[in-house]
Amino acid sequence: MTMPAQTRDKPCILVIDDEAQIRHFLRISLKTEGYELLEAENGEVGLGLCARHSPDLVILDLGLPDMDGAEVLAGLREWSTAPVIILSVRDRELEKVKALDLGANDYVTKPFGVDELLARVRTQLRISQKGREAISPETSAIFDSGPLQIDLAMRKVTVNGELVRLTPKEFAVLKVLMLASGKIVTQSQLLKDIWGPTHTTDTHYLRILIGRLRQKLGDDPTEQRYIQTEPGVGYRFLETLDKI
Repeated sequence: MTMPAQTRDKPCILVIDDEAQIRHFLRISLKTEGYELLEAENGEVGLGLCARHSPDLVILDLGLPDMDGAEVLAGLREWSTAPVIILSVRDRELEKVKALDLGANDYVTKPFGVDELLARVRTQLRISQKGREAISPETSAIFDSGPLQIDLAMRKVTVNGELVRLTPKEFAVLKVLMLASGKIVTQSQLLKDIWGPTHTTDTHYLRILIGRLRQKLGDDPTEQRYIQTEPGVGYRFLETLDKI
């Protein structure tokens, strides 16, 4: 019997995948890393296990026999905030964007490298365990990496002690990315939130703005310390957000 999340000694991961070989492979890999494991061969069983056991993370296939994985994801997001990593053979950008917009935290295509998947699992668990949820407007959100300091409440950004002046849209994009720290924010979501629903395909606006923002933050586009590009999908803020 799997214990409730708050009483576990180690993270519990739910795998929802109809391929027995994939589940077997993940079972070995995840248990070797010390995780507890729950397994479901279809969406209905997966939703039931998630409701009863509140896993710390879900690995979800999109091609399930009883329902599409997107339906499972939408169902989960009605009541669960557990990180969800999509693991699917569907590699089209449209599928990735749809899953991320529905609330997935990451997307890995099959075939996949186990080391990469485990790294993404660790990342999402770390983000979840540090409580990086969306922050209310009344909460002061501060990021301090040493050279780069950002205070969302004060709308103040400094690099090496020097005040950086951002345009309203540059600051708005930075705020959205920071509040979703570690999670991919899709291009369409950023465009809709910042420019409005009629600009969801104007990705060139976003590329230009991200380029200017990186330059002002001192973020090398070849190393991407702060803002990481997920080609064709979106962006994510890589560093930790402190809440006070």
